[in-house]
Amino acid sequence: MSTKPATLHLFEGYGVEMEYMIVDRDTLQVRPITDQLIYDEVGAYVSDVEFGKMAWSNELVLHVVELKTQSPAHTLEGLENDFQEHVRKINQLLAKHNAMLLPTGAHPLMDPFRETKLWPHEHNAVYEAYNRIFDCRGHGWANLQSTHLNLPFGNDEEFGKLHAAIRMVLPLIPALAASSPVLDGKVSGLLDTRLEVYRHNQSKIPAIAGKVVPEAVFTQKDYQEQILNRMYEAVAPYDPEGVLQEEFLNSRGAIARFDRSAIEIRIIDIQESPVADMAVLQAVVAAIQALVGERWVGIDKLKQWDENRLSDLFLQVVRSGQEVVINDRDFIDCFGFDCQDNCTVGELWKHIVAETLNLEEQPHVAYALNVILSRGCLSKRIVEAMGESPGEQDIRRVYQSLARCLEWGGVFIPEKPC
Repeated sequence: MSTKPATLHLFEGYGVEMEYMIVDRDTLQVRPITDQLIYDEVGAYVSDVEFGKMAWSNELVLHVVELKTQSPAHTLEGLENDFQEHVRKINQLLAKHNAMLLPTGAHPLMDPFRETKLWPHEHNAVYEAYNRIFDCRGHGWANLQSTHLNLPFGNDEEFGKLHAAIRMVLPLIPALAASSPVLDGKVSGLLDTRLEVYRHNQSKIPAIAGKVVPEAVFTQKDYQEQILNRMYEAVAPYDPEGVLQEEFLNSRGAIARFDRSAIEIRIIDIQESPVADMAVLQAVVAAIQALVGERWVGIDKLKQWDENRLSDLFLQVVRSGQEVVINDRDFIDCFGFDCQDNCTVGELWKHIVAETLNLEEQPHVAYALNVILSRGCLSKRIVEAMGESPGEQDIRRVYQSLARCLEWGGVFIPEKPC
């Protein structure tokens, strides 16, 4: 007789999902063959392939594959090795198609209008509904890869604390994670171009994404009434069959998944390799844990923050990352940083990491995080490597290097090939 697993409480489990593009090994052109990859492995066009504690799955478009933990991992430590193993396995399978996985949050040269092909197999009704309403042949749908982090809660009180803490950390995340400085073959001027197109991709129905930073709601009842129900009502005229009347429709930067008792953070760009992804995740989790534990201020103070105020900082960090100057002393105080009148986001992250994270037993993760904090997010390093006004050849050269970093589990430093 099977029994229902015990409910996970705060920080007892971590669900991690990483999305990668499939591209041609020589030209980097998008290759819409995720279904062929899955067929080569299991002999069927299915949506999920399970490998014990890891799994692969399809996404909206045929050129993206998702790697994920099958069930919540009890720790993030060492998880980069599991993801790296499957990156290499997939690249071995793709070799016969002269294809490979490409990291970063967005393909720098893709033309989504011409190159987008939706997943055509099982469970594609949701994708067809999105395409009918929004037309998915755009960067905000077809050209954005991310790492999703799921953090569990056990009851309404834990949900409230977790949601309050996550909302405060969301505006700071792109400073660590931005990896999408190029779209359409041009440096966009934003470090996190993926998030800029992401926040506009459903502007036809504003209730779906809101301000990206979620509203200040801290119980399931209030969340249902103020976010989910309003979103469902707004999409209903475009979705007569009710295909999208589900929690996954929510496109805020962190979404409540009451169906799995977790909050899913969705604004983390994929990095150059799993070890770098894990460095970002561990820094983010450490910051959230400290806030939940009321290390610097009480939860009640965190709950007072309006989403518009937090969204203003978020948009600045999307553009300029760690160099953004925070002049809001109340925000800085929430993280216990004893500085003068202001500080940069980079300085704040160095303070948070020094206060909350011990990576002595994880030297590779510590190295990756040190590179991010000292040399800048991956976007900054990409621009440094290819120049402010790169040609197509410069772009291909740098992104080929990033693909090698992914293959070998390296950290990208412009003057040091992986």
